[in-house]
Amino acid sequence: MIASSSNALDVARDAYRNISLYSPNRTPAAIDLSDNTNLWGIPPVAAATIREVATAAVTRYPALYVTDVKRAIADYLDVTPDMVVTGCGSDDVLDSAIRAFGNPGDTVACPDPSFAMIPIFARMNGLNPVLVPLTPTFDVDVNAMVSARAKIAYLCSPNNPTGGALARESIEQVIDAAAGVVIIDEAYAEFASGNALDLLRRSSRVLITRTMSKAFGLAGLRIGYAVGDPALVVEVEKSRGPYKVNGLAERAAVAALTSDRTWVAEHVTEAIENRERLQQSLHALGLSPLPSQANFVLVPVTGAVEIDRVMRERGVAVRPFTTLPGIGDALRISVGPWPMVEECVRVLGDVLVEQGKAPTSTPVAAPGARV
Repeated sequence: MIASSSNALDVARDAYRNISLYSPNRTPAAIDLSDNTNLWGIPPVAAATIREVATAAVTRYPALYVTDVKRAIADYLDVTPDMVVTGCGSDDVLDSAIRAFGNPGDTVACPDPSFAMIPIFARMNGLNPVLVPLTPTFDVDVNAMVSARAKIAYLCSPNNPTGGALARESIEQVIDAAAGVVIIDEAYAEFASGNALDLLRRSSRVLITRTMSKAFGLAGLRIGYAVGDPALVVEVEKSRGPYKVNGLAERAAVAALTSDRTWVAEHVTEAIENRERLQQSLHALGLSPLPSQANFVLVPVTGAVEIDRVMRERGVAVRPFTTLPGIGDALRISVGPWPMVEECVRVLGDVLVEQGKAPTSTPVAAPGARV
């Protein structure tokens, strides 16, 4: 006899009762611009490394704490290996950091809107998320963030899903006044005009998380990392446990970080150029995309879910958001090779026309941009 689901719920943790599974619309589409990954493919040396991997990389356990990956990351960021902790994607590192630094009942303060998993990770670990609305210019509200007196203050810059970088002065003010650890999520740092790495010298309680899922094109291998004071990162390492980076991912990450940097930099440059073309094309549709320092653009629209549904039926996937604070409904469009982005703009324009929101002019590309 199979036990009833109600009995199963009786043994579940209270904190999990109101948590839903992460479930964005993943209906397949010929052109998928919904998840902000690298649409140019796998870095070539990393790809060759995966193809030629030895049997032992699959049949044996990987390195406990992937020392080789740490060394490669340290060289890439000009830090020391003992300042690096890795994980199964930056999600894993963020979850581990919240668990490492927060006791049950403590507070995690995070901007709203921002990365949607942070409040979920907080609840999963028995902490209380406090959502702090962004300012009208989509910057962090420093006074509200500091007033929360949170054990963990989370900042995302460039911010997901708005795309803009937080003001440097605002980040510094949060660090200086924070009651606990400040986590700065830099998943999109490669696409931005600056980063916060030098702020590690400002405080020993700053942890900067990054990923190899975006610019480095290794999202399917799930490699994330954080850098910070060695005493800080070792606590995250305790929390995350051993064997969190698989053997294939370990080898691909080292190859990408040591031999594929030129390839990555070239495609980051192309992504930035295409981001600017996309923004201008959206303006030509009569829309008002938010300024972006990431590899995506957020554009407010009315009826985002319905627009996304129709676009997916026509072979183009984007990411819809509803009722974002200070924004309303919006579509987040990832940047990739221009033919893909151009087709997205064309389909979006057609849908807007059909829904009575006709473009004001024909979409155009930014002058001088590379196709």
